[in-house]
Amino acid sequence: MKLKALLRTRRWMVSVLALVFMLSPALSGLAADSSLPSDAPTKAAGAGMEARGNQSLDPYYVDVLEQWKKDGASAAHTGKITIPGTKLSGRSDQASATAGSYQGKDNVLVWNPQRDEWIEYTFDVEQGGLYGIELSYHPFVDTRNRKPIALNVSVDGGHPFLESKSIELYRHWKDKFPIRKDDKGDDIRPMSEDISGWLSWQLRDLTGAYEDPLLWYLKPGKHTIRFSGSDAMALEAITLQAPAVTDSYAKVRSGQPAAASPVQAEPIVIEAEQVQWKNDSSIQLAYDNDIASVPYELGHITYNTLDGARWSSGNQEVSWSFDAPESGYYKIAMRSQQAFTSNRSSFRTIMINGKVPFAELKAYRFLYASGWKGITLGDEQGKPYEFYLNKGPNTISMRVTQAPLKTIAFELEKTIGDIFKLSSDLKTMTGGVDDKNRTWDLEKDLPGFVEQLRGVKDHLQATRERMEKINGRPDAVTQGMVTVGKDMEALLKNPDDIPYQSSRLFSLQGKVAEFIKQLSYQPLQLDRIYIAPIDKPFPKMEATFWEKLEGSVVTFFNSFKSKEKLSEMDDSVLNVWMYRGRDYVNLLQGLADESFTAKTGIKVKVNLLPDEKLLLLMNAAGIAPDVALGLPQDLPFDYAIRNGIYDLKQFSDFDEFYKRFAPGSWTPFYYNGGYYGVPETQTFQVLYYRKDILQSLGLQVPNTWDDLYKMLPVLQQNGMNFSTIEHNAFFQQNGAEYITKDGSKSGLNSEKGFDAFKKWTDLQNKYAVDQKVDSFFQRFRDGSIPIGVADLNTYLQLTVAAPELNGWWGVAPIPGVQQEDGTVARWLGGGMQSSAIFKQTKKAKESWEFLKWWTSAETQERYGTDLETLNGVTFRWYTSNIEAFVKLPWKSDDIKAILEQWRWFREIPNSPGSYYMDREILNAWNRTVVDGMNYRTSLEMAITEIDREMKRKMQEFHYIDSNGNVVRSLNLPTITRPWEGVDKYVKS
Repeated sequence: MKLKALLRTRRWMVSVLALVFMLSPALSGLAADSSLPSDAPTKAAGAGMEARGNQSLDPYYVDVLEQWKKDGASAAHTGKITIPGTKLSGRSDQASATAGSYQGKDNVLVWNPQRDEWIEYTFDVEQGGLYGIELSYHPFVDTRNRKPIALNVSVDGGHPFLESKSIELYRHWKDKFPIRKDDKGDDIRPMSEDISGWLSWQLRDLTGAYEDPLLWYLKPGKHTIRFSGSDAMALEAITLQAPAVTDSYAKVRSGQPAAASPVQAEPIVIEAEQVQWKNDSSIQLAYDNDIASVPYELGHITYNTLDGARWSSGNQEVSWSFDAPESGYYKIAMRSQQAFTSNRSSFRTIMINGKVPFAELKAYRFLYASGWKGITLGDEQGKPYEFYLNKGPNTISMRVTQAPLKTIAFELEKTIGDIFKLSSDLKTMTGGVDDKNRTWDLEKDLPGFVEQLRGVKDHLQATRERMEKINGRPDAVTQGMVTVGKDMEALLKNPDDIPYQSSRLFSLQGKVAEFIKQLSYQPLQLDRIYIAPIDKPFPKMEATFWEKLEGSVVTFFNSFKSKEKLSEMDDSVLNVWMYRGRDYVNLLQGLADESFTAKTGIKVKVNLLPDEKLLLLMNAAGIAPDVALGLPQDLPFDYAIRNGIYDLKQFSDFDEFYKRFAPGSWTPFYYNGGYYGVPETQTFQVLYYRKDILQSLGLQVPNTWDDLYKMLPVLQQNGMNFSTIEHNAFFQQNGAEYITKDGSKSGLNSEKGFDAFKKWTDLQNKYAVDQKVDSFFQRFRDGSIPIGVADLNTYLQLTVAAPELNGWWGVAPIPGVQQEDGTVARWLGGGMQSSAIFKQTKKAKESWEFLKWWTSAETQERYGTDLETLNGVTFRWYTSNIEAFVKLPWKSDDIKAILEQWRWFREIPNSPGSYYMDREILNAWNRTVVDGMNYRTSLEMAITEIDREMKRKMQEFHYIDSNGNVVRSLNLPTITRPWEGVDKYVKS
């Protein structure tokens, strides 16, 4: 055994030395990325795991604050520093920040960044201690500025804690009342309008993880504060001072008037949906059919509550105004529903007139309960809190917070880090290969591993117990922790088998990460708020048993009354079916009434198509719309070969219309010389990269796949990797054709096809890219995959859900293949939704006018802007109209990279039976990568299956005869040049 151990050690040392020699030229040959920010932090190359996890680079605020207090830092001081916004001490090159006037105030800083910029201020501190930072600001209010202002805040050249990298300044929004109704008498969800004025905000962490605003420790002397961002605002002043102290309820109550006369007035009732303002436009109104919800209208959709599912994440705040009839003591209650997540409590910070009145309301707990409940704000014994209100205008505000649960999230993140380390150690030992023929002795081969895994299990158990205490009862997260603990226990029963099950550890990481995500979800639905004199009873807040029974019966029978009667076609209007959600339909109906009908006189009725299969069934019954929107990409082709869709080339101005879109986006809609669908929305993939990590490793963003191959050893040496990628890029960029020109069979049976397939599978077989990535977003966020290819949804996900990376990631076109003329081909497809005119229409001309209006730049920009305002940034409209796309609120640097990739957009044409293509190519990949089959043999098997299915379908539609001879050719379109139509938008 000693000899075996010695041989293993020697082999390990030889491998390490070989790797070092191999990496030496690669390391020296890779320069720093010129696109990275000049002030990005520099870390030693080869810093390994340091470069991987954010938590290892930047400590959390709670840990830093604790250390500061141990070092003697105190908030018990009277220091106050006010810095005028115009008193800059520095700015980034070409920063668009000038002194001027804005919205009624003179001599303020007007900052309108065109890219990531920074401004900074220098100031003197006389009294050392803990300081909060408050900004007086005014967001720019226009169609391009809709989201909160994101800032990266550094002090004296550094970030003392992670949360300072992601600060947001919010806007104020208000829903437009009165609510409009549609032709069925249902409410149409109101749009929110930006009512932002001059606002003040104490800087807080983005997720609502702490009860109080953030503090910075400033010693006596000179300091510099820097704000980095790309969002426009006017800045009046920055104020630094000690945080206000919030006393307990008992102390606050004892300091209030003792002999106040009882208030002689009726309770005040506030409809929760009628807010004074909200700081997020995506906080929506919801329809609730409980018979006690107000207002309630039988058989109709009435937006009568504040949507708890949309009012559920960090710092989302809502404020209501009311008039107190007399000065005196009042109590507060709410008709609320907190039944979104089984047995999970939700927390809110509750403020009166802009301030938390006492400490107990910093994170007030709303326990889980089924159905609507009347909740009176009070202590643990159920005694209502007494609020002293002055006569006249007052406000009550509620802000989402997860502060009580943040310590649990910290512990779960530590668990993820521990499991990741164990997984990495295991991968290092096994070389990433699950060799079933090898025998392991884990105690000797990897000393300490078993004890560490057992420690992780015990730590998770302790975290679960704390979670149950905070939440008030067990819930789905704590139950999930039990399951993960059992999985670890199962591994520990046979430690020597763990190397054969390394994937289970990666799976456990994903499960624990999901727990953290669930903890941040803090929903609470409100119907009414009641403010009553302390000795007066509240109005009835819950329906009686008989009322609930009546409501249930009425709702049950009413559910059989379908409002979407697609069969009831109105010949006097243009019938449009839309395969999207209700809000999309209502938004389009309003826009069509306002713009299209007003200009053309053509009346339009937009109906919701709940299921695309209904389209097939209705069409078979002889019932079809004039126009259908939101269709899957391949559906128009399926209808075209069955003569169910209108050929758009029949319209005289089609050739001009064709130029609106990238030529490569038209290919799926081509059939028999015509085009049968219109690209409506599209998404495609781009390259995402972590600026901080690439710079720390001395790497630059790859331009070609060869550049990427040179990067991979450096990444892998540091415990990182590249993402998986689909086959589309490799086949298209290397000149392989998926389908032959006549459409009769696969075009992959060529040397270019085999070469492209080999390059694709070499990513795993030769370059050790992971075979599977469960969540690119999560791996990119934690730094284990600092560069990879993903679609535009990841862009929005990183923008919204990874605020700590603000300014530290970027996008670029995907790597390509250099051509003989020096250009780099980056051909890649994506996904689209389409519009089409159905063959049965009697209004072909009107339908064509509607499609031209619908896909125009003006309409698409308006629709996309309204949609994002209504639902938030995650609902960005990926319009196929490039002129409208560039007017949506993208960062200037990012939009250039996206447009460069758009230039190379080219989708695969359709042919009868080509639906078999993707499945069989993936089967070939599995055979080659997972099972180790020769790449050529594997792809040949796939081609055989694809050709067999295509032949069967081509015979069905009479394109080839029974002997396999081509009777008529599909003559598929070929796109060989990148789209020059992008040029003018890139330059602008």
